[in-house]
Amino acid sequence: MAIATDDATAIRAAAGGAEKRAYVRQIFSEIAPRYDLLNHVLSLNIDRIWRRNAIAELAVERDPEGTYLDLCAGTMDISVMIARAKTFRGSVVSADFAEPMLREGRDKIGGSRISPVAADALELPLASESMSGAIVAFGIRNVAGLDAALTEVRRVLAPGARFVILEFSRPDSAVLNALYQQYFRRVLPAIGSLLSGHPTAYRYLPDSVSNFPTREELARRMRSAGFSKVSWHPLTFGVAAIHVGERAAVAN
Repeated sequence: MAIATDDATAIRAAAGGAEKRAYVRQIFSEIAPRYDLLNHVLSLNIDRIWRRNAIAELAVERDPEGTYLDLCAGTMDISVMIARAKTFRGSVVSADFAEPMLREGRDKIGGSRISPVAADALELPLASESMSGAIVAFGIRNVAGLDAALTEVRRVLAPGARFVILEFSRPDSAVLNALYQQYFRRVLPAIGSLLSGHPTAYRYLPDSVSNFPTREELARRMRSAGFSKVSWHPLTFGVAAIHVGERAAVAN
């Protein structure tokens, strides 16, 4: 059943209200055909570099024959990049609850060992301790329950396996943050609406980033969910950040 996609609904969803899950699934299903183009245009192609950096942190060379989870996989850019790594001989499970996003990316798979799965990040159809690692790029802020998603990812990871989060952040510099907010709240929604044809999807984006935990808070919540060796570092003056943690044998 379709839901309203006006600005008020976008604001409530970005704040984590009861409508978030349905709203996010609907808008990402609707913008799927233009999603890749918009990512590259709106980030000035820097998102490609960020993704490579995040995959490097996943360190698939630690278990090159393992199975890795690409959470909130979208059109499976991350999955394909992992599968094509020189030393990688394992497989990737690409999970996203917006099935049209997975369908949009299926032509990228080719002969790669990538398995698209329509699944919610809060209820993954995966056995406990079955994944050699997990990564999520620009998707964790869209889940309906952050702490529940972190706990669910921990469940499916083998002890010692890494979880890498690539997500938008906010620059520490007051000057850069002011410029960033102007771009995010004025330029990005206008271009996003024009190219995607969706009235509110790119209004939701800046609001969802504003409502997302700070880098320090996200690290704390990863530790609370049972991840150890948690660290993070900013990218491009703090516009984005990479967080890394390992599944501890016993939750903290």
